[in-house]
Amino acid sequence: MIKKLLLTLVLLAPISMFSQDDCASAIPVTAGLYTVNGIDGEKPTPICAENGDNATDGEWYTYTPSEDLNLTITTDLQQNSGGDTRFHVYTGSCGALTCFAGDDDGGDIGNGYLSYEAINVIGGTTYYIAFDDNWNDGGFDFELIENATVTPPPPPPVTFTTQSITTTGADLAVVDMNGDFLDDIVAVTSTNVNINYQLSSGGFTVRNISTPTADFTPTWSLAAGDFNADGYNDLLYGNGSGVTFMRTIVEPANVDNGDAFDDVSGFTELSTSEYVFSQRSNFADINNDGHLDGFVCHDVAPNVYYLNNGSGDLTFYQSDDPDAPVSLGVYPSGGNYGSIWIDYDNDRDLDMFIAKCGGETARRTNQMHTNDGSGNYAENAAALGLADPMQTWSSAWGDFDNDGDMDVFVGASSGSHKLMENDNNTFVDKTSGSGISVLTATSIETVTYDLDNDGNLDVISGGNVLIGNGDLTFTVYEGLLPLGGSAYGDVNNDGFIDSFNGNIYLNDGNSNNWIKINTIGKAYDTPDRSNRNGIGARVEVHTDSGVRIRDVRSGEGFEYMSSLNTHVGLGTDATINSVVIYWPSGIVDTVLDPDVNTTITVIEGDTLSIEDEALADVEIYPNPVKDVLTITTSAQLTDYVATVFDINGKRIMNHKLSSNTLNVNELQTGIYFLRLESEGRSIKRKFIKQ
Repeated sequence: MIKKLLLTLVLLAPISMFSQDDCASAIPVTAGLYTVNGIDGEKPTPICAENGDNATDGEWYTYTPSEDLNLTITTDLQQNSGGDTRFHVYTGSCGALTCFAGDDDGGDIGNGYLSYEAINVIGGTTYYIAFDDNWNDGGFDFELIENATVTPPPPPPVTFTTQSITTTGADLAVVDMNGDFLDDIVAVTSTNVNINYQLSSGGFTVRNISTPTADFTPTWSLAAGDFNADGYNDLLYGNGSGVTFMRTIVEPANVDNGDAFDDVSGFTELSTSEYVFSQRSNFADINNDGHLDGFVCHDVAPNVYYLNNGSGDLTFYQSDDPDAPVSLGVYPSGGNYGSIWIDYDNDRDLDMFIAKCGGETARRTNQMHTNDGSGNYAENAAALGLADPMQTWSSAWGDFDNDGDMDVFVGASSGSHKLMENDNNTFVDKTSGSGISVLTATSIETVTYDLDNDGNLDVISGGNVLIGNGDLTFTVYEGLLPLGGSAYGDVNNDGFIDSFNGNIYLNDGNSNNWIKINTIGKAYDTPDRSNRNGIGARVEVHTDSGVRIRDVRSGEGFEYMSSLNTHVGLGTDATINSVVIYWPSGIVDTVLDPDVNTTITVIEGDTLSIEDEALADVEIYPNPVKDVLTITTSAQLTDYVATVFDINGKRIMNHKLSSNTLNVNELQTGIYFLRLESEGRSIKRKFIKQ
């Protein structure tokens, strides 16, 4: 953060203000230090900062710069230490104000609840600055700091058109709810799921579906996934007191309700009795048995998860329980905020990163739980260079330099954002020179999508968009989308990612090409296959210009649920050589020569495997083997993935090779198959374990 740059100039006592009780009488201010004696005026509206709306009063100021520059607004001053403030910044005129910026807990001093934000302002434009009493109505000082003149970026390569829509409840999701793979808009109350179903002909039709009264509503987060494998997504509510699952009830096929697109008739409520102060929630196949499990970050205790037995029955575990099958974050007082399930090491299994926040250094140090390929997880963020004690609620994982592995933008909830490059599973700080330091505004919501379909992933931090250049550099555009965060998906089926947060923000699109991939796992009717959504699958799109990778995941950012469809921008590429899908089961599907600007649906195992001719001379020994298999071939095996299947086709282990040996001493006695795979091509060999 750029702080106190003009402190040496602010030597006079702060100026007290008395008559700024409403927008119309807002007091003009310039750079300097000011005192607010108390908050008892007109309530600011709309709300631009985060953390709800419990305010009743406000205090108002105007600021008009003489030139384009960067303005810091801060209460993060030593004399305010221990206080709690919030402010909003508007453009427009009284009675017709538009949110421009805002901050609640961007400060560092004292308890971290003071406010700090730096914004780019335009000369001659009047900005309204309003403080509210969301947390208290006592007095405090604030400071305005004018920094160097800024050069505005070029016009954004993506724009959005606002479209209103009527919903009932908390606006939380853009996700398919009726099995047609078109993204729907979902809002939730304690007794209702309100769905605006997207129509293939365009537009929406709305249906309010009554639910049993939820013991716990999604006040902190929402996740979606088909955990009972009936073809319809279910919901996970993360609440400050516990967790509720809402399982869809599907109408019989012979029932005509007049809505051919919709055969969800209701929900069954499944709540657990355990106390969970939920933060981010996810659906993921934690133990890779083909069934979706629920995972929930716990704010004040070790993390919890719910293992699915395949019949939709869920068993609760807390990570520090002696009987818990795996440990997924055991810090006694929690601090777990933003979980995201990704394959960072390209070994074809799910790992989990946790963005952490609050309290002592150990409590707020980020974690990586790495899957060893046999269903065990080990926390190794320090070894990877990811054990950062920054304050963060979420992170955006994607291949920002298009080199075939996942990098990470760790979004600060206070302090500075951080960009880390994946360099052969060691993460290197690339913040300096990346352009992200221009964004001093913080947010609890950080996600990544290719908004302009140029083939390079972008980052959305709150409503600020960092357009990716494909080389770990970004151009920052502030306020393109709702500042508080959104759910994302394609709500008009035009191939461009849209945003939803109360209103729809339709992506205006451009001439770039794209492809969407829908994944259907087959654990619902074939043993040892993947979960119905394909959550955890790696999708690769190969074109002449390179390879673009995506992971299918449920629950990213902090609060919202976004599309489960895989979206890949292609830029000017007019042909696709192949789409390769690596399923959690170990199956690999390859679709050759799909058309651009289309949607393809891939059912697990429905395409032919492609043999790797470079491995035609592979031999393995000893066979039978007791401990270590040796692999001989004229090909270079480094970075091949070795996967072991049992006689029934179930994936038992997988390992990314760094040599020509594979340790199999933990396997039980029996017959197995070893598959060696790289870039969608593979070869199998049978062996016997003694």
